[in-house]
Amino acid sequence: MAWETIDRNVPAYDAEAPAVLTEALQEKIRAFFPRYDTKRAALLPALHIVQNTLGQVSWQAMREVADLLEIKPSDVFDVLSFYTHFWTNPQGQKVVTVCRSITCELLGGREVLEAVKKELGIDEHHTTPDGTFSIAVEECLAGCDHAPCLLINEKLHKCVKPEDVPKLLADADNTTLDMPRSTLYDGPGGVGSGGVGSGGVGSGGVGSGGGDSDGGDSDGGGSDDAGDAIGKTSDVAEMEESK
Repeated sequence: MAWETIDRNVPAYDAEAPAVLTEALQEKIRAFFPRYDTKRAALLPALHIVQNTLGQVSWQAMREVADLLEIKPSDVFDVLSFYTHFWTNPQGQKVVTVCRSITCELLGGREVLEAVKKELGIDEHHTTPDGTFSIAVEECLAGCDHAPCLLINEKLHKCVKPEDVPKLLADADNTTLDMPRSTLYDGPGGVGSGGVGSGGVGSGGVGSGGGDSDGGDSDGGGSDDAGDAIGKTSDVAEMEESK
């Protein structure tokens, strides 16, 4: 077994490179500060906003987030590396997230994952060369009664069979939601310019939708509409309908 060595003397990014966090993006993050007792507490929202805007959280972005929140870059990396949701390499416009919970596993989830890999020609946490698709795997998508299931961006696809995968991935509407979605973590102006969700309002992509046009309310409290949209996702609506 060979261990891969990392040259710690080589910087992870060019320190002289232009900032990746624009002023509008920083203002979007600052809008969360009044919600918490410390700036550090806004780290998770900041990472969501950066990824939804840029399509990834690069090493340079980590450093700039750390500076903005007045914490160490290692603190940012500690949190980012804990969650599989965050990517340090570019995401595709559509992220296919396959569930690997015990229910989905027993009902064919592993076969569905293999079908997705075969159809796209990539492995987990990789992106197709054209930047269209990425593959992710999560422990549970909270759709056990519809196993095996998968997400394409924010849209849940239920009872997926391996033979369904080619048609599902080719469907132009495979990310389209039929209800409002939260724009709380969308980039400034609701634009997901760097990767996932660049499709605009109603595309169902993370980072799509119509966020605050000015990157946040003038009082720094974020969009009033954004708070109202939280919880109005497809799974919540289904639970309400099942009562």
